[in-house]
Amino acid sequence: MLLVARKDDAILGSVQLDMGTPPNQHHRAEVAKLLVHPRARRQGIAGSLMLAIEDVARAEGRTLITLDTRSGDSAEPLYQSMGYNLMGVIPRYARDPHSSQMDDCSFFYKEL
Repeated sequence: MLLVARKDDAILGSVQLDMGTPPNQHHRAEVAKLLVHPRARRQGIAGSLMLAIEDVARAEGRTLITLDTRSGDSAEPLYQSMGYNLMGVIPRYARDPHSSQMDDCSFFYKEL
């Protein structure tokens, strides 16, 4: 599922929810990516997209959402303020897209 935040003809942000789970996991979904354009940040768009994707998950019968983000990223406080619980951190989990640097990732979950 892909949700898009728009103003006029401009796309300000998007969020993706992966619900393609095995038969024994139809109760959960994963936020695959949340993006907000840098010029549109700090306007509540990310929070609104997350609330909307949670509504989609509920409508699809999902009761658990998981997600991950680069540790120390500005999204961590947002997720925590929305009730997401930190499961843990995996060191050197993701490669920086612009260098060979490996970044730690924080993993979160929320029961709906």
